[in-house]
Amino acid sequence: MSITTYATLKSAIADWLLRDDLTAVIPSFISLAEAKFNRRIRDYRMMKRATAEIDAGYSAVPADWLQNVRFQINTTPITTLEYVTPDQAAEEQTVYVGAGKAKFFTMIGKQFQLIPAPDGTVQGELTYYSKIPALSDSTTSNWLLEVAPDVYLYGALMEAAPYLDDQEKLSTWGSLLEQAMEAIRIEQSRASVGSSSIRMRARAMA
Repeated sequence: MSITTYATLKSAIADWLLRDDLTAVIPSFISLAEAKFNRRIRDYRMMKRATAEIDAGYSAVPADWLQNVRFQINTTPITTLEYVTPDQAAEEQTVYVGAGKAKFFTMIGKQFQLIPAPDGTVQGELTYYSKIPALSDSTTSNWLLEVAPDVYLYGALMEAAPYLDDQEKLSTWGSLLEQAMEAIRIEQSRASVGSSSIRMRARAMA
């Protein structure tokens, strides 16, 4: 069976489990697998860019946010914000009192905090890793299912094993999942390097 949609994935899971009585719980196996994928996979196809007009010290994190890559303010020249911990942000606020040109950012809950708070409206630009779109009856496919249906299949089967109290299969599905995940990591590494050659720079002599 070709696994190309949410429906065919569910059918494949049932076939591999040799069970026809798990229709109600198979979507849960898929959802649990997706939660693990979001924690473990960082792929170039997950990267997004979001812009927003910011006129206060706090701004909302994108709903599908997973991890920051770069946060900048589109001034002339561009200002790349430096991430600091919340404790460090509190310390910086004692230095940068009042509004001004933002230099740092941190995360408080589901909000970004800029330090100092901007003294006007600025355009923020965030590059980040986004969540893998969750499969459903309305979202029938996504990039991961298209390029690695085996990751989805073995991930869901691994979640099914504890439910079925099958420790032997848990080990089997886990091993197959790791192999499939490693293939994704290798592809990501190759995509990051690309086919271009490394540019050498001559070192100036003292």
